Amino acid sequence: MSAQLGDTDATSPKHLADKYAIVGVGETAYLRGGGRTTRAMATEAISNAMADAGLTMDDVDGMLSYSGGDSTFAPFVAGDLGIRLNFYMDVFGGGSSTEALVGIAIGVIEAGMCNTVAIFRSMNGNSQVRIGGTGARSAVPVKGDDLHSRAYGWQSAGQMFAPTFMRHMYDYGTTPEQVAMVKVVHSEHASNNPKALYKNRVTVNEVLSSRIICKPLHLLDCCVETDNATCIIVTRTERATDLRQRPALIRSVVGRCCKPRIDMHYQHGPISTVAGHYAKDILWPNAGLGPEDVDVTAAYDAFTFTSMLQLEDYGFCKKGEGGDYVSNGTTRLGGKRPNNTSGGHLCEGYTHGMNMVIENVRQLRGDVDDSCPIGPDGQRQHTYDYKEGGCRQVRDVEVTCNLGWAMPGTGSAMVMVRG
Repeated sequence: MSAQLGDTDATSPKHLADKYAIVGVGETAYLRGGGRTTRAMATEAISNAMADAGLTMDDVDGMLSYSGGDSTFAPFVAGDLGIRLNFYMDVFGGGSSTEALVGIAIGVIEAGMCNTVAIFRSMNGNSQVRIGGTGARSAVPVKGDDLHSRAYGWQSAGQMFAPTFMRHMYDYGTTPEQVAMVKVVHSEHASNNPKALYKNRVTVNEVLSSRIICKPLHLLDCCVETDNATCIIVTRTERATDLRQRPALIRSVVGRCCKPRIDMHYQHGPISTVAGHYAKDILWPNAGLGPEDVDVTAAYDAFTFTSMLQLEDYGFCKKGEGGDYVSNGTTRLGGKRPNNTSGGHLCEGYTHGMNMVIENVRQLRGDVDDSCPIGPDGQRQHTYDYKEGGCRQVRDVEVTCNLGWAMPGTGSAMVMVRG
């Protein structure tokens, strides 16, 4: 696909297109019960990202993080790494934070507040604060806005999102078999990912026969819970010419765009429409591209349904046709537009979206860490054979799109192009 950018207007965000890039990515192993602090994992992920980019401690002077009260503060990690910060911010939030913080990083660099920003997420999502409403999270007293939501039985994300999923099935005839294919496809991709927590391929029948968590969600419709940290590094594209990796250019970003009501987004319908319906009107015009130009997507898959709804509302298919889109082979490796080529949150590990940005950066660089052999030049020799245990690099990737999700009413997104 062509990634050419049309004329830009200096008064429009388009003038920032391709001016900034992700130049380094890093992560820890995706584990259950890793036995490490979030602070220790964050230092490792940031160190790995700096090494990936070829940066030193003196090169990074900005840091952003996000959490749900389950991470560690940026200046603490910076101190452990010997980094002095000119700008830092720790944001409360999980899903949709990665893309939003990329936009903030661009803004603070553009404002002259710093030059290079490390964005990290560190979480013990299995051994400590579990998103699913169990563990330490379940012991938190009910107070504030929780007094409203708990009255409806909304303790976990699945319980809060289920009405949107059910309404889509009612409105458009979407079937559990269609949506189960999201898990099936992502499991195929994870089987070619040596670092994925779940590497076994599953079938539609296995998804539908797994126990019900919250109607219509089966166990295998739900993401994994892992202990891990991830990091991406953002700087000016002109700086990237001196660095180790081919940059992933940031063409367009939209951060935490929301429906008119996010506390009770059901009060402003349609219920089956998510925030991507609004975010697309920022994302695509600023990119100078459209869904048809994208080679690889990464649609946030806290649940199988979240991927489907986003792909639909961002315009990759017509409204109501999401069930067919995710089940007809389009999103498979070897298909027209593969989705979540690492296995995503359903199979690789859960990092509130950053691992899928990391995967798309690697897709654009052509250096996905799959099981293909390493050549004499030290580069991975991709076969483009997507059988189990094989390749997951997509051929000739020029444009990727990440779709971040916090809840049906809030979302973020980013388009990147090959540098």
